[in-house]
Amino acid sequence: MLHFPVMLEESVDFLINDLNGHYVDCTFGRGGHSKLILSKLSNKGILSSFDKDPDAFKFGLNINKENFNIYHDSFTNLDKYFVDESVDGILYDLGTCSTHFDNSERGFSFNKDGPLDMRFNNNEGIPFSEWLQNADSKDIMKILYMYGEEKHAKLIVNAIDKVRKKKPILRTIELSNIIKEVYPGKYKKVHPATKSFQAFRIFINNELNEFKDSLEIAKRIIKKDGLIVTIAFHSLEDNIIKNFFKPNKKLFPKDIPLNNQEDKLFKCIAKKIRASDEEINKNKRSRSAIMRVFQKI
Repeated sequence: MLHFPVMLEESVDFLINDLNGHYVDCTFGRGGHSKLILSKLSNKGILSSFDKDPDAFKFGLNINKENFNIYHDSFTNLDKYFVDESVDGILYDLGTCSTHFDNSERGFSFNKDGPLDMRFNNNEGIPFSEWLQNADSKDIMKILYMYGEEKHAKLIVNAIDKVRKKKPILRTIELSNIIKEVYPGKYKKVHPATKSFQAFRIFINNELNEFKDSLEIAKRIIKKDGLIVTIAFHSLEDNIIKNFFKPNKKLFPKDIPLNNQEDKLFKCIAKKIRASDEEINKNKRSRSAIMRVFQKI
């Protein structure tokens, strides 16, 4: 499966407000957004891209341009590379790259047999299978509820417990079948393991906490009038974005004759942009995407 960047033209058009500026692609993937950004920048413009996935980093090394930097690092470490108010635009295309699911050895797909790994950077941390074998049942259930919004979490955890008491669950298809066998009702479009695999992937990669940490750094390193473009694929990501950029209210005591004020660091330039029908027809993954754009003021 080829990876098609979602809302490619729209996101890059919003991002660039200075052809000589310095831009950051926090989620390089297979370089779709990065390549388009580079094609629009002048020779003085600079693009720095990040990805903690070793395969994505290797792919990025193939782009041989003097004004392009690729870093094998997490976007939680942006402040290692940039000082405050030094960047003109930052792009976050969240979620997974389609190529993660193509390679069964990475352990992301519930439709393909492979080691139950799920790490974006398989040189760091432990595979999900190792965590699962030693995890408390309550923790597994909590993860399914929090990150997968899975209403059948208890059924799934009970089934996992029965199997792992006998032997470790080491393969993706094994876990997928455990979930499928206990999932109530018949499924048509959405596989029963979809929400569980999403939840476990988000947890083992600490995705949401890392995104929150990165936004805090982005807030500092972005210049005045600079733009932050986000593309989210589920409500958990999108809620973080909405809450982060929501203005802080200054509340005054009732006996002080002042109106409550909003302390705004960013203004919303574009709210809840969806992919076009044409793009959705070509790329079903884009159906759930929501783009938001914020400018520092």
